[in-house]
Amino acid sequence: MNKSQQINPPWYKQFWPWFLIAVPIISLALGITMLMLALNTEDSLVVDDYYKQGKAINNKLEKIRKAKALNIRTEITFLDNKVELRFLSQDVNQGAALTLEFYHATQSERDFSLNLTQQANGIYQAPLERALAGKWRIGLLPYHREWKVQQDFILPRSGPIIFEP
Repeated sequence: MNKSQQINPPWYKQFWPWFLIAVPIISLALGITMLMLALNTEDSLVVDDYYKQGKAINNKLEKIRKAKALNIRTEITFLDNKVELRFLSQDVNQGAALTLEFYHATQSERDFSLNLTQQANGIYQAPLERALAGKWRIGLLPYHREWKVQQDFILPRSGPIIFEP
């Protein structure tokens, strides 16, 4: 047999037909997977009531302005199993409990808050149930929630953190 009389193999033994068949099948499978993920997972960043959120943002900004006016400065120390906070400025809270709120940058299910109680030495403490790692937005509020200090930090950190509005 010479080259002009060579018989081509059947189509199902060649590469290109299978490649051309695989592209739409893989695209369809990936499209169905993306559709299922979109339908079954919830986007925690989507808000239904924009007016209510807008009012809450204005309220939060007013609390931050009040903290700046009071010149609140604190020092937070993360130890192995507890959090300690002491006021560097005057203690505007005067013995009441404080709330330390932790908001994870990307995973809202990891958000939590701690109630700090004042010890005899004037330092506020709370037990820490787990080690914190990653980027966190930390907010400090008094019991009456009149002011708020909030900053972003990457944890863990060695040594104390100066916390100010």
